[in-house]
Amino acid sequence: MGLGGNIGDREFYLQRALELLGTEPGIEVVAVSSFRETDPVGYLDQPRFLNAACAVETDLSPAVLLQRLLAVERSLGRERAGPRFGPRVIDLDLLVYGDEVVEERGLAVPHPRLHERRFALEPLAELDPELTLPGGRRVVDILATQLE
Repeated sequence: MGLGGNIGDREFYLQRALELLGTEPGIEVVAVSSFRETDPVGYLDQPRFLNAACAVETDLSPAVLLQRLLAVERSLGRERAGPRFGPRVIDLDLLVYGDEVVEERGLAVPHPRLHERRFALEPLAELDPELTLPGGRRVVDILATQLE
């Protein structure tokens, strides 16, 4: 999953989100990428983000896992007001779920804009350089095409 935020103590919010995820029943955080500062995407008139990714082991369904992510966001004060892609204290995204492809109301996995988001691809590649998305494309290969 991807983590990011650009309001307040960004590192605190990312660390706290990881701690809270680790206390959720059915979720075990097994790896965390380094934190990286990134430029905003979409809505540009806002502070820079701090982004990371984490790998979890879970027996939860993708839909239930997403609900847990949203609950952690709310517990950290995330408000979904303001412009789309605007400033936020924390943002947790379910980027991939093993080899599964999920298309349900309110949930698409892999994340539908993952291939466009260097801030999410780089930490995923750091966690697993051989990570292959459903459909057969490796994350490192998607990153390489962005550099061309």
